[in-house]
Amino acid sequence: MGRETTYMEISEQLLRDSDKIRDIQPMESDSDLEWKDQITMRGLVVSAVLGSLFCIIIHKLNLTAGIIPSLNVAAGLLGFFFIQSWTGFLSKLGFRVAPFTRQENTVIQTCVVACYTLAVTGGFGSYLIAMDERTYELIGANHPGNRAQDVINPSLGWMTAFLFVVSFVGLFSLVPLCKVMIMDYKLTFPSGTATAMLINSLQTNIGAELARKQVRSLGTYVSVSFFWSCFKWFFSGVGDSCGFDNFPSFGLTLFKNTFYFDFNLAYVGCGLICPRIVVCSVLFGGIISWGFLWPFISQQAGDWYPAGLGSTDFKGLYGYKVFIAIALILGDGLYNLIKIIGTTLKEIYNNNSKQNNLPVVTEVLLINSESSEESMERKKRDEVFLKDRIPIWLAGSGYLGLGALSVATLPIIFPPFKWYLVLCSYILAPTLAFCNSYGTGLTDCSLLFTYGKIGLFVIASLIGSDGGVIGGLASCGVMMSIIGTAGELMQDFKTGYLTHSSPTSMFVSQLVGTAMGCVIAPLTFWLFWTAFDIGAPDGPYKAPHAVIFRGMAILGTEGFSRFPKHCLAMCGGFFMAALVINLLRDVTPKGISQFIPIPMAMAITFYIGAYFSIDLFVGTMILYIWEQVNRKDAEDYAGAVASGLMCGDGIWTIPSAILSILKVNPPICMCFGPSSSG
Repeated sequence: MGRETTYMEISEQLLRDSDKIRDIQPMESDSDLEWKDQITMRGLVVSAVLGSLFCIIIHKLNLTAGIIPSLNVAAGLLGFFFIQSWTGFLSKLGFRVAPFTRQENTVIQTCVVACYTLAVTGGFGSYLIAMDERTYELIGANHPGNRAQDVINPSLGWMTAFLFVVSFVGLFSLVPLCKVMIMDYKLTFPSGTATAMLINSLQTNIGAELARKQVRSLGTYVSVSFFWSCFKWFFSGVGDSCGFDNFPSFGLTLFKNTFYFDFNLAYVGCGLICPRIVVCSVLFGGIISWGFLWPFISQQAGDWYPAGLGSTDFKGLYGYKVFIAIALILGDGLYNLIKIIGTTLKEIYNNNSKQNNLPVVTEVLLINSESSEESMERKKRDEVFLKDRIPIWLAGSGYLGLGALSVATLPIIFPPFKWYLVLCSYILAPTLAFCNSYGTGLTDCSLLFTYGKIGLFVIASLIGSDGGVIGGLASCGVMMSIIGTAGELMQDFKTGYLTHSSPTSMFVSQLVGTAMGCVIAPLTFWLFWTAFDIGAPDGPYKAPHAVIFRGMAILGTEGFSRFPKHCLAMCGGFFMAALVINLLRDVTPKGISQFIPIPMAMAITFYIGAYFSIDLFVGTMILYIWEQVNRKDAEDYAGAVASGLMCGDGIWTIPSAILSILKVNPPICMCFGPSSSG
């Protein structure tokens, strides 16, 4: 989902404990359900509600920090909770209700993920918002290549139309290869496997009891987070300098360099579920940039760049922040792109040579030597997966038809993105989608944003300065939409395979979830756009990736002209550093490499500030202490607590936005300054 090197938590405990649940059988025999029976009206209603909530959460994270944790586990748990509560309530009233099956749970989870994925691939925090007037002004009207003509402000109409045109295409691109990836190559798809193990365990008496406790914990922390966010609002005053979000936790000096804890429980929740190396990498990046590099460069004002420039002038410190962050991101993305393509080609060759050495995860019913019962279970999974396969003719005609629609309509929405450039993007996208899905199946590392940036640079350079910015950003959107939805569908096919769900029900639920997302994602984004000052460099919703993506598009059209002094050399140094750091992570022993930071994560704080890393670090330290005190409880409930903290903060966004739209201001401004002497 929406990640460069997707720092999404895979339920590693579920993978490690697969041997513990191999003997647990579902409460009911549900493998023979027809695909139509796996998709229910109650499931679709729950999917729409959860999809809306998670879109709000994703938008908030996208517009503030840009790191998106996994909400798959929360989707599975909340889907289980809502349906079980609904069926239990109706049963007490005397109504006869259909049982809740693991297939229905899988369909709900698939639909919810498909819906909120569009909040990422839709570009609301990246390429789409990079086209708007605020981002144009932040880069500067006089910046080479940044033209006033290359501005398209968001509107519900064209954003919704764009999503409907491009978001379904990826679902048809890799359908013919699902059997090859899932059954023949037996690709792991760790996220899909972990989700399947969770859903299978929920449908047992033991798993259902733990699920009920997890959901109670999630509900508790939803309430805590919601009421804390409400409490903070009363002290946030008018403007961007009031409230707990600007609390100088470590003193005013460090506060000026963005080192402070801002009491944001959503980010604390992110710290609970993000891998610890990611959190430490983010903190390390903040220390390097805001602790040393930016203070040093700011002292060179008047020498390296003119003194007295605005805080968002690309000719000054702001230019160093943006372009050095871009260099780190590109270096990390290029290294992982080459690595995963190499790994993919190697494993394809090994499979063709009958060398079955793919890193296949031990699945739910797999032990050292399969018993006849286990062999029958595997055979049943294969039978269910093959029974309702999507016809190849449908996949091919769907891709061609939707591609033709895009070729006809995208140039109307984005005039510089000519029809033949759209056609080239659609010819290239399936190959990149296969590479990304295969690499994700092996490593769970998605390079969605890297492939998007490839399209951005190539199309922007082909168009040139006359419209290249808009054309490049639009091409980035096409690539991200096709590759992102194709990768998510393949993960869901893996989940469906392990939960005995029909491929047809998986495909249809993806279609329905994507259709929901095409409506819900723009609407929830519009809530933020109309209520808050999106893109303000000193506000809470900085939309950091918008400036970065527009800066990349300008580089594609204009090259590296007029950088501040030494900026290009420093960018080259950090680009090479990203390559070297990644190489060291791969060649050093695991005991050492686990302490080597991830350049992509480091780059986040180079631009937005170190405060975000403090929040994440608080979360990961809470988890560390929790593990020392009671590891089992931490493993069982950390995901639920984290999801609750993020969901509660996301729910508060709705009343907060309504208050803002109604011009109701917080009554108190809590601010801090140096004490008066004498």
